[in-house]
Amino acid sequence: MPLDEASSRSSTISSTLADFAAGLTWDGIPKDVRVRAVHHMLDAVGIALVSGTYDFAHRTLTALSGLSGSAEKSVGVIGRPVRLAPRDAALVNGILCHGLDFDDTHLGGVVHPTVSALPCALSAGVQAGSSGKDLIVAYILGIEVAARLGAVAKGGFHQVGFHPTGLVGTFSSALVAGKLFGLSARELTQAQGIALSMGAGSLEFLEDGAWTKRMHPGWAASSGITAAALAREGFVGAAAPYEGRFGLYNAYLGPRAAEADLALATAGLGDRWELNQTAIKPFPACHFTHACIDAAIRLSPGLDIGRIRRIRALVPAEVVKTVCEPVASKKRPANSYDAQFSIPYLVAVGLLHGRMGLGDLEPGMLGDPGLLALAAKVDYEVDPKSGFPRHYSGEVIVEMADGQTLSHREQINRGAPDRPLTNDEIVEKYRINAALAVSPERSRAVEATVLSCAETDAATLSADLTA
Repeated sequence: MPLDEASSRSSTISSTLADFAAGLTWDGIPKDVRVRAVHHMLDAVGIALVSGTYDFAHRTLTALSGLSGSAEKSVGVIGRPVRLAPRDAALVNGILCHGLDFDDTHLGGVVHPTVSALPCALSAGVQAGSSGKDLIVAYILGIEVAARLGAVAKGGFHQVGFHPTGLVGTFSSALVAGKLFGLSARELTQAQGIALSMGAGSLEFLEDGAWTKRMHPGWAASSGITAAALAREGFVGAAAPYEGRFGLYNAYLGPRAAEADLALATAGLGDRWELNQTAIKPFPACHFTHACIDAAIRLSPGLDIGRIRRIRALVPAEVVKTVCEPVASKKRPANSYDAQFSIPYLVAVGLLHGRMGLGDLEPGMLGDPGLLALAAKVDYEVDPKSGFPRHYSGEVIVEMADGQTLSHREQINRGAPDRPLTNDEIVEKYRINAALAVSPERSRAVEATVLSCAETDAATLSADLTA
């Protein structure tokens, strides 16, 4: 390329990420990161299996099956006896992996990285005829990029109404697909510039429990594949998609762009592995609520629910718009998605039942008079000791009718990098989820397939995940 073009390319975040992507190899990734990666993949597959039993999944599949038509290299839908065109499969698989809000979260980036990276890697890998090792490398690349791009905003995307998983997942997916397509560093740079015109994800679902959040990572995966395909054919993308005047952060953060730290986009590439900083969820709810759920569960044994006068939940200031407001709908969630983003409802579940799982999101539970009466007593306060975004801390304070006060604090939420679930615990979570959807024999077969996918290829993995 011309010297001035090379100089311009080498001075951008997108070119640095492209060079990292182009040079990343299996042997360049530590073994413990590779092993952890397939466990994150297994976690997502388990969630996808049980998601397939829900109405939103059936409607999604019907819609996309009607659009997909035939494809030379179709891709399987996880847990379903259906194959779709690659981009459509990426969308559906993303919806399934994210559909129950039970998937992993990079806390610093406030982003769900696996649910775009894995569907994208499956679809692009089948298209490219990739090996299992190549698929894992591309998947890990997606985690590393999404985490860093999310971290730059310091939680700011949520404050202005955008879901960062849908935004940054588009850029990371462009690199995942581009890596598997064998794009050059220059083409990978272009793919990110193209992705700038595709990133999306509104938080308006918080107002009424709409299903739209479920589609954000799958749409990002599908868009990333498109961006990579365009770049491969010489389509020209924006030169500075991140730091430009109308780049990702200036366009989406507005005045908050001044608070962004662009250095975080490339910090520690190849030395610090953000996959190890990505948390596996123990509860099927927004990660912002987990510390308060755990605190409520700890307070539950022996608690006389009938004598409770008031409950206070202390949460980070940055999560209030997402899980505490509007107050009226949070105290009486209209549907399961409302409930998954409701501090009052989830704290009440923890106190009343001493646990929280998918069963607590069923319609019969959402209308339970005793549960709603308890949720009505839950108010929120901004936590002065918050560790956000490194830790999504929380505290529950229960005031009894006789003036007694009981409290429990979770400074580091369970599953967080400083308090991670073990690989064995991830496997157990997968088995519990899979048991809700498939036979024990099928569950064991899928588990073995995912954990050994380095020894197979993308096409075989996709076929084995399809019912």
